[in-house]
Amino acid sequence: MPEKAPSGFEEIEHTADWALRVWAPDLAGLLEEAARGMYELSGIRLQKGARVIRSFKVESTDAEGLLVNFLSELLHFAEKEKLAFDTFELLVSESVVDARLEGAPIVEQKKEIKAVTYHNLSVRAGPQGLSAEIVFDV
Repeated sequence: MPEKAPSGFEEIEHTADWALRVWAPDLAGLLEEAARGMYELSGIRLQKGARVIRSFKVESTDAEGLLVNFLSELLHFAEKEKLAFDTFELLVSESVVDARLEGAPIVEQKKEIKAVTYHNLSVRAGPQGLSAEIVFDV
C-alpha cells in the first residue's frame, strides 16, 4: 500500500450524501485540504486571470465547529458571490480562524453542496497530525 502524503483528501463512500476524508499535519492544513476536497467534489473550476481576495473570521469552541464554520463560509461565497478559492492564508487559534483567501469567479460547478454537517464529525489527532471525515448534505 503506498504511503499517504503528509496532507490531502479523498472521497469516501457514504449512503445518502457525500463524504470526504481529510488529513494534514495541523488544523490550518486540515481546513485547507477540506476546502480543496469540497471544491473537488463539487467539480468547481475557476475563471482564469481575474483574482479576488476575501478575508473573514470564524469562531467556535472546538476544532469540529471551526471546520464546519469555515467550510460553510466558503459555501456562502460560492452561492452568493460565485467565488471559490485556491490560495489559503489561515491563522488558527484554539477558537478562531482568521482567513485571508485568494481565488476567482466560478466558471463551472458540476454539483451543489447544500451544507456541511456534524454527522459523525470528529477531528482526531494521530502520529502524522490531524484527520477528519466530513459529510456534506447534497
